Amino acid sequence: MTFDVDGEIEGDVWSAQTSTGEQILCQRLRSQPLPRRTAFTTVVSFEGSTEITLVAPATRATEGIVEREPVEPDAFVRIDTGYFDLEMCSGTAEGTGSSKWGLRHFSSLKEGIDLIGSGNNAIGGFYGPFFTPENGLINPPEHTKVDIEVLEHGPIMHRYRMHGTIPDGLLNELKGKTFSIDWTFTYGTPYFSRTYRVDDFHTVINGRSITNKITVGDEFEAGQGDVVFDRFEAYDGTRYRSGDPYAGELARMVRETTAATNTGSPKFEDFRRQLTDDIEAAHWDLYWRLFCTWEGALADQEIRERLSRVRAASHILADMPDREWIITDRPVDVASAAHETIFPGPASKTAEFHTRLGRAMVWWTSTPSGAFQIVQRPQSGWANWGTNSENECPELPVGVEIKTAYGLFADNWQKIADQLETPPVIST
Repeated sequence: MTFDVDGEIEGDVWSAQTSTGEQILCQRLRSQPLPRRTAFTTVVSFEGSTEITLVAPATRATEGIVEREPVEPDAFVRIDTGYFDLEMCSGTAEGTGSSKWGLRHFSSLKEGIDLIGSGNNAIGGFYGPFFTPENGLINPPEHTKVDIEVLEHGPIMHRYRMHGTIPDGLLNELKGKTFSIDWTFTYGTPYFSRTYRVDDFHTVINGRSITNKITVGDEFEAGQGDVVFDRFEAYDGTRYRSGDPYAGELARMVRETTAATNTGSPKFEDFRRQLTDDIEAAHWDLYWRLFCTWEGALADQEIRERLSRVRAASHILADMPDREWIITDRPVDVASAAHETIFPGPASKTAEFHTRLGRAMVWWTSTPSGAFQIVQRPQSGWANWGTNSENECPELPVGVEIKTAYGLFADNWQKIADQLETPPVIST
């Protein structure tokens, strides 16, 4: 919780006491929004209500967030929050999975299992409408770097701001745009929060008008033959359609292109080698990268022509009568769906979890996303939570706060989601 008190108080860390006698630490924030008042943040557990009294400046913090030795060469910071062990990377823009910015390693201290063990995926990328085949680009974690600014740094809270520039793609209205992402991590809490901001834009994706809406994507990996999560559920029931005709059409076009095209491009030949065996087990990014103008494997005009055929076919298939909407109050076994993919409808509280292991990831968005794409694919071991509808159409408004919790609470994830949604009421 964050609160402010009268006066301009000095000292980075203060000791405080709750009305029940508990001793806690309060971190003075670098950002002080109100004149003649001082803002602090703290972490405290209570039922009903509690009162906090600042006692005195602390000479040193006896507990709190600590930094660890990083894993990746482009790591900006690796932190132990007292609940999570996570690594934030700035990216290398080299066009591979290991080039991504975002959280490239993530585990809870209690479980001790890295949900992104290889470092070839990331939590926190955003994609549509910029980084889609329609714009001739793929996800920015592979083709951009970010500068990272430290906004808050203390034992109770770390807050970072990523700044990035989106490379120009095929669509003129999406050129010259920049973005920023604020990340907040707090000591001992089972969740973190983030907010995405992008320069104003308007375009058309999947035949629909898109103004200032994006796709946020969180990726997880378990290795081929397994998945980190094996179920998806939305709060108060899930409304969804199974399968991803666009994915099927894109895979078909990958096969056609690698079989028929002879560009003489070393990059194209490299993709051909990676995509000619078991395409279903290949990293999904490889599908996109083949049709990415940044990669240079194909000429822009060929990208446009081939993907226009993919879109035309997938638009028809997506809305065929046999793709009926399913309404259920039970968790969805995503891996049993066609293409191991479902497209749920609007929601603000969602979860992916593992039925046997009990682990769960819970998302709350301050404004509902209009749709989601959920993938749990054992063939490649890849799972994804994305805020887009079919054919890469983005559905999450820019500026929405996302709180993400993780832990062994598959059986009561709805309660966790309610807690994320309802912060304590603070009065001073």
